[in-house]
Amino acid sequence: MRAIPPALEALIREFSRLPGIGKKSATRLALYVLRRPEAEARKLAESLLSLHLSIRLCSSCYSFSEHDPCGICADQRRDRSIICVVEGVDDMLAVEKSGAFHGLYHLLHGTISPLEGVGPDELKIKELVERVRQQEVHEVLLATSLTVPGDATASYLIQLLQHSPIRLTRLACGIPLGMDIKFADADTLKASIDARRDTAEHYR
Repeated sequence: MRAIPPALEALIREFSRLPGIGKKSATRLALYVLRRPEAEARKLAESLLSLHLSIRLCSSCYSFSEHDPCGICADQRRDRSIICVVEGVDDMLAVEKSGAFHGLYHLLHGTISPLEGVGPDELKIKELVERVRQQEVHEVLLATSLTVPGDATASYLIQLLQHSPIRLTRLACGIPLGMDIKFADADTLKASIDARRDTAEHYR
């Protein structure tokens, strides 16, 4: 005889697939949903379903958005001559929160990591090169994290873009080595953006 009903067990299993959620946390979340009124559970289910029905990738920067282009790419007040390259949405939000950057973004959706089977073709790298080629871009700010995969990704991008007629910059080392961008506070990020250096100087 099962101690946990199959429907509850299935929900626990799905919650445990989420990053950072173990079996105990998944059980606690599932029981919380079960104890709430049916209307709340239905609303949660509808919200989860709408993620895939309503949200898509912006065809320009590859951020998540309900509209194409996204709000940032559509904002004519942004400086369209500079593109900030980040690993993902969390990093973009962190840079935005700093208030120091007013250009456009390009999301790679990860970093180059051969051990995890992630190569350049799995990221939005070709799309970045095409943007630089087709648009009037004067500067590309590489804001990948100062980790081994983040630095390897930045080095790869530098090799691809170093002969383009643009300024290539990298975040200054106000960000501690080994730290993910998303965990940096707004003041540290602002200082790093303001003190960014040309990549030729950074990788000498």
